[in-house]
Amino acid sequence: MADELDDPAEELPSTAGDLAADYPEVWEAYAELGEACAEGGPVDDETKRLVKLALALASGSEGAVHSHVRRAVAEGVDPEALRHVAILSIPTIGFPKAMAALSWIEDEL
Repeated sequence: MADELDDPAEELPSTAGDLAADYPEVWEAYAELGEACAEGGPVDDETKRLVKLALALASGSEGAVHSHVRRAVAEGVDPEALRHVAILSIPTIGFPKAMAALSWIEDEL
């Protein structure tokens, strides 16, 4: 499962792109950690993407939600599954945060 972290040449938000350019060894180690985590268990690629989306929306990171939605769409994940992640989050993170997350998902769909 390739990730934007694998290639600093991928378009990154400015802060992450700056880090990748200024500290390539840190970026490489971070990318390797991401790959090791992704390969560390039996979860299939689509489920990994949905979990990463859930973590991004629960943390309140609009940029990460946008990024994971873009990657999910590129990987062929059903947009309804992405929306469902936000709906599933309502009892855990609260209605207002879940609605913000749903709007961030819609930004990319």
